[in-house]
Amino acid sequence: MNSPLAAQPLLHTADLDNYWMPFTANRQFRARPRLLQSAAGVFYTDVDGRQILDGTSGLWCCNAGHGRREIADAVSRQVMDMDFAPSFQMGHPLPFELAERLAEIAPAGLNRVFFTNSGSEAVDTALKIALACQRARGEGTRTLLIGRELGYHGVGFGGLSVGGMVNNRRAFASLPDVAHLPHTLDLQRNAFSRGLPEHGAELAEHLERLVTLHGAENIAAVIVEPMSGSAGVILPPTGYLQRLREITRQHGILLIFDEVITGFGRVGAPFAAQRWGVTPDIITTAKGLTNGAIPMGAVLVSETVQDALMHGPTEQIEFFHGYTYSGHPVAAAAALATLDIYQRENLLTRASELEAYWQQALHSLAGLPNVVDIRNTGLVGAVHLASRDGAPGARGYDVFERCFWEGGLMVRCTGDIIALSPPLIVEHEHIDHIIDTLGRVIQRTA
Repeated sequence: MNSPLAAQPLLHTADLDNYWMPFTANRQFRARPRLLQSAAGVFYTDVDGRQILDGTSGLWCCNAGHGRREIADAVSRQVMDMDFAPSFQMGHPLPFELAERLAEIAPAGLNRVFFTNSGSEAVDTALKIALACQRARGEGTRTLLIGRELGYHGVGFGGLSVGGMVNNRRAFASLPDVAHLPHTLDLQRNAFSRGLPEHGAELAEHLERLVTLHGAENIAAVIVEPMSGSAGVILPPTGYLQRLREITRQHGILLIFDEVITGFGRVGAPFAAQRWGVTPDIITTAKGLTNGAIPMGAVLVSETVQDALMHGPTEQIEFFHGYTYSGHPVAAAAALATLDIYQRENLLTRASELEAYWQQALHSLAGLPNVVDIRNTGLVGAVHLASRDGAPGARGYDVFERCFWEGGLMVRCTGDIIALSPPLIVEHEHIDHIIDTLGRVIQRTA
């Protein structure tokens, strides 16, 4: 797809004080703001008219690239046809159609869909579904939720509690009845692995330890990201997810995959569950569902889990939960148009076609100063940099800034890890640009 013409610069008249930016050092940002004004294909254009190659699909969301006319047209039509319809005790056709389409590409058996507005809401919904399902099965003592160190599951109090990123947790109270598995990042044994790391499947056995400690009869669910994205592309060791599935099934514990990042083609299949051959009981998703155009999330649930709640009087609300904007007509229209693009352009599997080229290019950065690890799968990767003494995260941030200002490249930094997840429409020339730019910046960043 052609990159856009440089846009005309905008006057910098907006006061930057009023908008409180999320997950941002606001005072640092205001000193040198990075402001984007338009996007098309794999490029952003900033307010000064500079082209910025998008190495992160926005924020893991714009899998089909930017400025897709089909999505814009679908949104425009839907706003005029019906901008909103109540979601409680009323319905409209689009979420039913969208749920059917999602069931067609989801892992077999995950054919019930609950719509939300974000990944955070999808996670909190999934946790509620798990607790409600266990209670409906007559196992109301199952209230413990198990997450994992370095996991990210959004910013709701449920996701915050099962998440394992320290800075997200330390300032806020967590829910009770939560435990954590150890993370799977092992630089000593797995540094510079190509694809899934060889060592670490035995870490899944810690779940057996938690079962022994707390009792299986008290554990409702385990939630993990198949690939931990926000923590810096932490991959599951070969066999690790399969072992989690075996243990959870053995003990009647529900398994939830948080696929907000890995869903919709990022790792070379519609969902990571399919790429790595493990079917959980519940999948959470968002981001790529609408290509980032309209906020929307979804929880994919097995028919067995939903059926556990379908008892009692028919006039009874089976699951006392929902959002005003669940299945919003405009979001549903955007998602349907997005799925059409994914299907027509074979984007749900394109990462598997690009994976070998991407892997070779990414690992060409090995040996550069301060590079201690490189990780990759599908069309996602990470370059792990050594931290400066007494200043963790500073080197990663410097690389992030220099890529933007000096190289016209947008990457994501999480601490001293540079994460990459370009749109699934990238060509080899774009990959070369990403790698060349990042390599030069790393060379210049002491």
